Amino acid sequence: MAVVLSVVAFLMTLLGGVVALRVRDRRHLVLGLAGGLILGVVAFDLVPGSLELSDAAPLGVPAPMIGFAAGFLLLHVVEQAAAVHRAHEDEYAPHEHAHGGASGRAGVLAAGALVGHSFVDGLSIGLGFQAGTGVGVLVALAVVVHDFADGFNTVTAASLGRSGRRVPLALLLADALAPVAGALVTLLVTVPKAVLGPYLGFFAGILLYLAAAEILPEAHARHPRVLTLCCTGAGMLAVFFVVGLAG
Repeated sequence: MAVVLSVVAFLMTLLGGVVALRVRDRRHLVLGLAGGLILGVVAFDLVPGSLELSDAAPLGVPAPMIGFAAGFLLLHVVEQAAAVHRAHEDEYAPHEHAHGGASGRAGVLAAGALVGHSFVDGLSIGLGFQAGTGVGVLVALAVVVHDFADGFNTVTAASLGRSGRRVPLALLLADALAPVAGALVTLLVTVPKAVLGPYLGFFAGILLYLAAAEILPEAHARHPRVLTLCCTGAGMLAVFFVVGLAG
């Protein structure tokens, strides 16, 4: 099941990349909805589920919440080190778009970071199913939702400073295949439940960072915000009702 759902993530990543190549003025609504779905999965399922799986509490702090903070902070540090935000620097200041220039290198670096992060997504799907079918399905839902944004952002970043599509399409394919590879790895590895709780908390922190620092700011850039906010709220409500009905 984990591998099957990772294939769905593969298709969703490709879809996000295709949309990035074609859509112009409606992408903020799609990204707003994706951000809301991710926030809902984090708040209504991953964090509560991780707390149920682990009783460990170093210094009185639940281990999954330590993982949550570590995941959020780690992605922030990695993003800053890899200069991922340079992919969007044209929103703030003029810069060169010469082929192979600084913006092109930064864009490829950003796209490469997204490929690595998609591999971790595949691992997360497999480990979620090791924690339980319900957890696995909802983790897969979160991955599938934000892999659309990953595909979108991979193409956008890799296209900086480039007029051709060969490099963006190659990186999009790598990004789409990465979660399938990660899910396959989990078929060979079994993780104890004591580790799954902190890990799910860690993954929730990563997802929260992606939604708060990447997807939602991109959704609100240069567009009227009311409809985007409505899409974000609709995404959160959808997950709330899905989790509530499943429970």
